[in-house]
Amino acid sequence: MTEAILLVGGRGTRLRPLTVHTPKPMVRAAGVPFLTHQLARARAAGVDHIVLATSYLAEVFEPYFGDGTALGLHIEYVTEEEPLGTGGAIRNVAGRLHSGPDDPVLVFNGDILTGLDIGALVDTHESTGADVSLHLTQVTDPRAYGLVPTDDTGRVLAFLEKPQTPEEIVTDQINAGAYVFRRSVIDTIPAGRPVSVERETFPDLLSAGAHLQGMVDSTYWLDLGTPAAFVRGSADLVLGRVPSPAVPGRCGDRLVLPTARVAPDAKLTGGTVVGEGALVARGAQVFGSTILPGAVIEPGAVITDSMIGTRARVGERSVLSGTVIGDGAVIGADNELREGARVWCDARIPAGAVRFSSDQ
Repeated sequence: MTEAILLVGGRGTRLRPLTVHTPKPMVRAAGVPFLTHQLARARAAGVDHIVLATSYLAEVFEPYFGDGTALGLHIEYVTEEEPLGTGGAIRNVAGRLHSGPDDPVLVFNGDILTGLDIGALVDTHESTGADVSLHLTQVTDPRAYGLVPTDDTGRVLAFLEKPQTPEEIVTDQINAGAYVFRRSVIDTIPAGRPVSVERETFPDLLSAGAHLQGMVDSTYWLDLGTPAAFVRGSADLVLGRVPSPAVPGRCGDRLVLPTARVAPDAKLTGGTVVGEGALVARGAQVFGSTILPGAVIEPGAVITDSMIGTRARVGERSVLSGTVIGDGAVIGADNELREGARVWCDARIPAGAVRFSSDQ
């Protein structure tokens, strides 16, 4: 296995305002852009050539990763002029691959945090002679996902849309967003138009009699599509619950990046990250949260399961839980923001303007 495609073109609308100025794969998780973790894990599995299929804010990727030398990789970039969907994006970069027709090519969605054994997926693909192999994971409630039932040998039987009734839930296995394609199969995807691998490519291959193989690996899997999930994923990386060679420090309760300043009596726990140049002032408490570079947490603030944007400021004694603060926003003193609140980039909330409890 030497080649991989990473699909990093999505607009990340469910993550806004985190993705107003930053493409979703470049939002920081455990101190580095999330994409860094995917690249590092692919390299550790033996991949040395990766093509990034970019679209939204495509100009951000190459200045950061360059040709990939720092990660021991050869990285190329292909930008879609118009959104092409997952299948269209894979087909659009095919010309940059060097593999032969029967060689395996890894494909990853750019918003999945997983402990997948990449080598085992490749071994499964090669030992079964599959045309496409899929990483499947088991979830407690599969209603929000497409189901992928398999037979006793792991061969895929069908691709079922999100079930609407209990009778339609025939399996707890879902598509986990990592695949191994036989190189020649990529060339069969229609070029120049939007294509979904989930809704078009895979069902069509199955109808044509192709061999699609599923491998269940449920060690750790998280779709980072929402702010709450992204914050949780970052914390899990710091805590060591999911392995990544790209975490810039030792795993533990906290990760404080160089040039960050943390007051001696400030409390940081639960996989909290404090980015470069950020300040956590005296008496502040931060639990399971990400403080992005240059942000300021003023004295006595309490922040739980939240993300504080680049150069944002949280005022004295403000209490935030399950909240996203956009880049450059200012939250005045004595505010309370609860689960699901999103404050847009550069917004200003005056002192004591938002509360869920008495001001006494």
